[in-house]
Amino acid sequence: MSEVAENPEGGQSLLDTGENKDAMDSLRPLPRISIQAFCESENLLQTISSMAEDRRLARTHLRTVSGNIESACTMYASSPTPNLVILENTETGDQLLERLQDLAEVCDPSTKVMVIGYDNDVFLYRELIRRGISEYLVGPVSIADVLHVISNIFVDPDADPLGRTIAFLGAKGGVGSSTIAHNSAWGISGLFETEVILADLDLAFGTANINFDQDPPQGIAEAVFSPERLDDVFLERLLSKCASHLSMLAAPSMLDRTYDFNGSTFEPVLEIVQRTAPVTVLDIPHMWTNWTKAVLTEVDDVAVVATPDLPNLRNTKNLMDMLGKIRPNDRPARLILNQVGMPKRPEISVNDFCEPLELEATAIIPFDAQLFGNASNSGRMIAETDPKAPTAETFSQLAHVLTGRAEVKSQKKSGLAGLRSLLKR
Repeated sequence: MSEVAENPEGGQSLLDTGENKDAMDSLRPLPRISIQAFCESENLLQTISSMAEDRRLARTHLRTVSGNIESACTMYASSPTPNLVILENTETGDQLLERLQDLAEVCDPSTKVMVIGYDNDVFLYRELIRRGISEYLVGPVSIADVLHVISNIFVDPDADPLGRTIAFLGAKGGVGSSTIAHNSAWGISGLFETEVILADLDLAFGTANINFDQDPPQGIAEAVFSPERLDDVFLERLLSKCASHLSMLAAPSMLDRTYDFNGSTFEPVLEIVQRTAPVTVLDIPHMWTNWTKAVLTEVDDVAVVATPDLPNLRNTKNLMDMLGKIRPNDRPARLILNQVGMPKRPEISVNDFCEPLELEATAIIPFDAQLFGNASNSGRMIAETDPKAPTAETFSQLAHVLTGRAEVKSQKKSGLAGLRSLLKR
């Protein structure tokens, strides 16, 4: 857990702009390092404190102190220095160099130092780099600015890139979240010919093996209950092939044990699958526990699946608000409306559903009992069952959006047009 200074009373949370959030999408989680930040201004103190809540710092120990370079010298004269020291300086260049000389006498040689100053002088920057300072930023700075620097210092640029993780969660039981997760994983793997891992995290009642007409002897349970054995070779044994580029970590087919997990249970699984495949799709069961909250905090993207009724609206609103709190520097979770237009069922209109959420639906999937029933009973995906169906095209567009290959289009026309086409047919 990160240790942070509390925000001042009445202070506003500093959330980055959309551009900064785009830039942060490519940042990898930081390793287990210790960081101490000495802030002279209230503005930077709030920025660093807000940064501590970011999911990419989940493994770091961050401490924020209200003080200057002299405060750092005093502290480190009697205590060891962390892996990284962040210093804010409001003095001139010559004064800064003098203060840093004093700091060097009490700092461990392996400690990295980042300075945030307000003197935009290229000669000062060169002198600081020559003296061993890791980076000098001209304030004011954003969370993305600081995270990029820390990532450049501590993340090996030659390391294999981490794959993208996308979690699907239903706002209510029975909304079809698993079906949409499975079709999305199949679409991403087939459309872009990229390796995808589908992990069914509903160990008790997961349906991925049924939807892909498989019954693998091993799967996600072996990975969860044997974390000490989890490596590339062991993971390869647990994966079952669903398509040319799609592999599955299936849930068990029997209720031969109970599944009570703590918050960090799935952390080793996420780490290994991120190193194994460019994209991992997580099918998360409809529940709110320590481990589901932890997984949703760590993934790159979250998709909430709901049907257009009042209980779903309430649950979706609660989920969106909570995800905004635990993922403050990430894009809002995506909303997928499913089973829209079910005959004889009173519904909330798409616009009325989205208005209190203050977002647009990423995808609107019409109700089609025959199409989805045929696909489920035959163990096939929607695009395999009826490639020309409007829903198959919706899943294709969803695959583009989830992988960052396309922007979200307005669903007011495309989604409802598909619904009208279905009703006419």
